[in-house]
Formats: sequence, structure tokens, C-alpha cells
Amino acid sequence: MAPSIPPKRRRDARQVLKAFVPGQRVVLTTHVNADGDGSGSAVGLALCLEAVGCRPVIAAPTGFPDRYRFLLDGRDDLDAGTKGVKAIEQADVIVVLDIADLGRLGQLGSHVASRGVPVVCIDHHMSEGQLPPGPCMVDPAAAATGELLYDLARVAGWELSPAAARGLYVAMLTDTGGFRFSNTSPRVLRVAAELLECGLDPETVYAQVYASAPEGRVRLTGHVLETLVVENGLAWVTVPPGAMEQFGATSEDLDGIVEFPRSIAGVRLALLFRPIGNGRIKVSFRSMSGVDVAALAGQFGGGGHVRAAGASLEGALADVQAKVLEAARAVLTD
Repeated sequence: MAPSIPPKRRRDARQVLKAFVPGQRVVLTTHVNADGDGSGSAVGLALCLEAVGCRPVIAAPTGFPDRYRFLLDGRDDLDAGTKGVKAIEQADVIVVLDIADLGRLGQLGSHVASRGVPVVCIDHHMSEGQLPPGPCMVDPAAAATGELLYDLARVAGWELSPAAARGLYVAMLTDTGGFRFSNTSPRVLRVAAELLECGLDPETVYAQVYASAPEGRVRLTGHVLETLVVENGLAWVTVPPGAMEQFGATSEDLDGIVEFPRSIAGVRLALLFRPIGNGRIKVSFRSMSGVDVAALAGQFGGGGHVRAAGASLEGALADVQAKVLEAARAVLTD
């Protein structure tokens, strides 16, 4: 039996669905450095919209991640590539997935703000953001944006193709850490079971997501882990300057590294620091039960989930580390 849909989600879904009219150009976008949830959700929704006569295209602000390009299943025409700004300028509707903040849309943010068309938001984060007017389907109780899109498809009566189901499955798989994190609810497992019934192969998905790493990613992981520091329930690692270039790695190759310090016995809060250019440092926060890293990241203008969040701070690496580590230690001693 398919899981029931919460009443508010059902109401929000009906409002969102009014924005989609056959023949319209629909641009789907997500946050910079798109993860599995943002990428999988974009592909899943794009394929559903195409099936009902819309003309969707995905405009990822930092490009569609190579790690998740298998989700496109050869449909590179769904990816706007470097023409994201042009796609937005021609859009009849814009859908922002897995984020509710213009600031997280990178170079596309100002174009989304000025386009003057309805902007739909579908997101599961607690952090408040600001987008132009449009219908929203936002629920922090969802394990992933992909779970909300499954509900949207159910309300719409859309039949999920294996490729669309795979996108939503990857969205939930990755945002729950392979169905291991605290957001792995009974409901999300039931939704995953429903998606498996659509004909996707979980072993193939696992191989693509978790067992297809380029050599540079593995060597980068080892290099970063050499910086590990552990103290009194707190652990952190740092991406040394120049390491990305040294191993021919990209930002998506850092995905998951912060889970290593979090996995150490006794560690309640883990951090990853990395320079991102323009005098800014990106900090990834992860925690175990009892530590709200969304609130911690919020002290520095960031946000996310209770157990996983991020922020970007201006300043030298040593100064940013000192500031964030001071706040982290305070959280652990409260």
C-alpha cells in the first residue's frame, strides 16, 4: 500500500501543479554544487513534466554534477549546460528545488529574481530563504526533496517511468546517507519501496553513486584525512590549499569526506573546512544526536538540517577555523 500523503503536502501540491501547463518552458534549478537530492529531484521532475507536455530544462548554477550525470540516461538535452541564464530568460515557469534562497543559486539568482514569472519552490530544509512569489511545497519533515516530488507525482496522478523513479530514489538515498541517517523515517523507506516497484535496479544505482569514484577523489580523500584533528567530541578536517588542483578533483569529489570524522567513536560534531576562492571558506557541519548544526551554521549565515548543514565565511582559513571552532566547542559544552 502506498504511504499516505500529509494533508498540507497534498494542498501545497495542488497549488504547485497549477503552475504547470502543457507547452510551457519550465526551468528547473537547484543550489550551487548540486548534490544527489538536487540533481535527482531535477531529473525526476523534468521527466515527469516532459511526459505531460511541458518543455523542461535543468539549469544547475555550477553545472550538472558528473557524479550524477548517469541519471540523465543520455538525455543531455535536458541539461542547459552553460546556457542556464538564457534558459531562465526564456522560461514561463521556474522551479527551485532543494533550496529556498536566491543566494544559494549562484550566478542564476539575480536572473531568477528579475525574470518576472512564477517561481515554484519545492524544498525540505528548515532554513528560511527568500524567493520571488510563487507556489511552495516546503516540509522539513520530508527526508529529501525527492520524497516531496514523489508526493507531488501521486497527487498529480503521474506515472513514474523507471528513469524518473531512479532520480527520486537517488535523491532520497543520498540525503539519508544510504538510508542510515536519523532522517530515515518509516515513510521514506515505504516511498523507496514504491519507487523500486517502478522498475529501477538498486544495485546499479549503488554502483553509480558509491562505487564509481575516480582515482583523484580517493587520493584527495586520503590527503584531507591526514589533516584530521579530534578533541572532546569534536573532529575536523581541512582541504589544504591547492589540493583540488593537485589531484584533479572538483567540489563534488569532497562529497562524503566529512562523514569520516563524524564516524569516529565519541565524536558528536564534525566539520570540514575548504577554501572556495574570493577570500571565502566553506564549512560543512555534521553531527550526531543532540547537536543541532543547522543552528550552529546559522550563526555564520548558513543553514541546512539538524544533522547536516553548511556555511560560507569570508576571511583567512586560520581565522575562520578559529571562529567556527570556538562556536562549535561552545555548542558541545552547553
